[in-house]
Amino acid sequence: MSAYRNELEIPEELPLLAVRDVVIFTDMILPLFIGRDISMSAVEAALSGSKQLIVTAQKFLHQDNPEPDDLYKVGTVAQVLRQARLPDGRLKVLVQGLVKARVTRVLTREPYIRVALEVIAEAPAPGESPELEALKRNVREKSQKIMSLRDALSEEAISLLEGLDDPGRLADLVISNLQVKVAEAQRVLETTDPQARLALVNDILSQELKVSLLQAKLDSETREEMDRSQREFYLREQMRAIKKELGDESGRDEETLEYQARIKNAHLPKRVASEVSRQLARLEWMHPDAAEAALIRSYLDWIVELPWSVTTRDKLDLREAKRVLDADHYNLKKVKDRILEYLAVMKLNRRQKGPIICFLGPPGVGKTSLGQSIARAMGRKFVRFSLGGLKDEAEIRGHRRTYIGALPGRIIQGLKTAGSNNPVFMLDEVDKIGSDFRGDPASALLEVLDPEQNANFSDHYLNIPFDLSNVMFITTANFLDSIPQALEDRMEVIYLSGYTAEEKVAIAKKHLLPRLIRDHGLSDRDLTMPDSAISQVIAGYTQEAGLRGLDRKLAAICRKVARKVAEGQDRPHRVTKSQLARFLGPPEVLPEPERREGQSGVATGLAWTESGGEILYIEVRPMLGKGNLTLTGQLGEIMRESAQTALAYIRAHALDLGLARDFFENQDLHVHVPAGAVPKEGPSAGVALMTAVLSALLDRPAPKDVAMTGEITLRGQVMAIGGLKEKALAALRAGIKKIVIPRQNQKDLEDLPPTLKRQVKFILVDNIEELLAVVFPDCPFQPGQGKGAPPRAWRRPRPRPRRRAQA
Repeated sequence: MSAYRNELEIPEELPLLAVRDVVIFTDMILPLFIGRDISMSAVEAALSGSKQLIVTAQKFLHQDNPEPDDLYKVGTVAQVLRQARLPDGRLKVLVQGLVKARVTRVLTREPYIRVALEVIAEAPAPGESPELEALKRNVREKSQKIMSLRDALSEEAISLLEGLDDPGRLADLVISNLQVKVAEAQRVLETTDPQARLALVNDILSQELKVSLLQAKLDSETREEMDRSQREFYLREQMRAIKKELGDESGRDEETLEYQARIKNAHLPKRVASEVSRQLARLEWMHPDAAEAALIRSYLDWIVELPWSVTTRDKLDLREAKRVLDADHYNLKKVKDRILEYLAVMKLNRRQKGPIICFLGPPGVGKTSLGQSIARAMGRKFVRFSLGGLKDEAEIRGHRRTYIGALPGRIIQGLKTAGSNNPVFMLDEVDKIGSDFRGDPASALLEVLDPEQNANFSDHYLNIPFDLSNVMFITTANFLDSIPQALEDRMEVIYLSGYTAEEKVAIAKKHLLPRLIRDHGLSDRDLTMPDSAISQVIAGYTQEAGLRGLDRKLAAICRKVARKVAEGQDRPHRVTKSQLARFLGPPEVLPEPERREGQSGVATGLAWTESGGEILYIEVRPMLGKGNLTLTGQLGEIMRESAQTALAYIRAHALDLGLARDFFENQDLHVHVPAGAVPKEGPSAGVALMTAVLSALLDRPAPKDVAMTGEITLRGQVMAIGGLKEKALAALRAGIKKIVIPRQNQKDLEDLPPTLKRQVKFILVDNIEELLAVVFPDCPFQPGQGKGAPPRAWRRPRPRPRRRAQA
């Protein structure tokens, strides 16, 4: 092989290939996996030429793109024997070391490093001597011992070691098969004297033998006590043996000390501290890479980061709280009074358990922002958690730690985020909770929202009780019907109705418009809007009980003004009512077509919707038939029953109403409520249906300036309804100033805004007789006096026949 190397022609310039964690020696054959572009270019250049390149090792293993100065100057010229392209784009090349060489000069750096080199001649082998023979024997014996301790000794290895007599080749063979650091292998490579190189390898072997013997000792001590079926036990004992050799038997490593300090600072309750200590003791004897160790670390992190003893101090200044609430929200007197009452009770009795308040109302009326204002007024942290669409019970109670990816429930997560154990915790959309095979989250909330139980709330992940009695829970909902009865029973419901047009104008001027002007980078002089313009935006571009639509429309106006200002039109912009179409386009909300005077068979009803309230025109048309009642307009079951009740009452009192006893035998009635694509349902359309049917049968129009709401019974009683404020606002928007309501709703008039009561006249009725006196004032209801035909006053005058024109 030496003669072969002497006959080789080594070019004076070759491509350079940098390798990370290996040093190639002469006569060494090994595969290299190449992924760097510059290294691939070097291999391709070698293959296109002499198939030779110089391989040098990096000084720093973690450098991805080393410069020539980051490489060792001495390397090995290698012959590329074979190369193959791998599926992942890398190259696999098989190289053989030929001769040592030193890089003298860097010629090019792109697209690969090309260098000038000089071959390092191997010093002649020394003659035989007792010292050299002893050195060779030592190297052979130590190599065999190390291989024996590592269970790698074989007959082939022994014969190969015994067959090599050249000290240089023996040193290269041994060092190339040892797992030594690159720097030590490089020292051996740069040593040209064979005997000195073998002596250096002998020293390295002595150190490696000591490490191997110690490793074998630790392994034997551990193996004696190890259960063959438990690899985890083996790892723990091995770690203990290592710590014993290091003289550290306490087992308190840096991680354990850190956890102990965090546990001490957390001021945990006694029961919690006991459980945490038990888990920390388990972690201490586990291998750091064990799967269960990661779970225990995560568990300990959650425990020590929860606010077990961190409580924010409440601000119980009622005047300051009232000032904050008034500054953030317009009107809402009942809600503010309830919050101030709660603060007053807390000021007198700190042990009083907080109520569970539920804000009920249509979207956009300020339920969520009201919770934020409460937190600000009390000086507490605020946490919000949306329950909409929630179906997994584990979102409330947490997952058990046996599951992969387990986490505590959202209640515990919220407390960790807040950093205190007494925040204002808002549970949004409590009426939109679902349930499926994963459990019923509403049932899990029963424990959370019960002041008698939540002092020992148990999360499945923590498996330790956490006191929620200091938390002020506030829920929000749009509907009460979808909330389970047991959950509703634990909450104090406070209803937030929609805003009147005057209230919306005031809120827009005080809150919405200043905030939007500020958010869009404008100033007060850049944009002004009079009240009339804001009122037109409310009436013509929004149809809602809340303020979200109004906020979006005002934001659209601010964006267009901001664009004009950015384009250089730096002047005050006053948006008036007549200019709204330029900013927002034509009005989007068209009013209901106004009823014509003198139309019989039509009555104006009122309905409550999510957006506040609407008017309903109920139409009735009699026709020849066989006594059938047809109902159209997507009426719900309750409205259908109301229509049937109204017809039954009319048939029972036909003579009293001036109708023939058999008026229904030869005619049909068709009841229709326009906007057939919109489903309609509710227990408040009875009086309007009664009025429309009677108006059609008597061919007498009901007054168009009167709207009505209320349910009827077969005995002629008018029952109470809900949503009076929203219905009154809908009538006012339609220009109707008179509303017939049940007398039982008289108490609700106190809650209406004064401006609404000044503009609308409310007429209270107890029964149908009083209702008919309002809608047909000149035709009194005469029970028991009917003669089988309408009285003269109820009959519409017949038009006189005109004479035919004479030809």
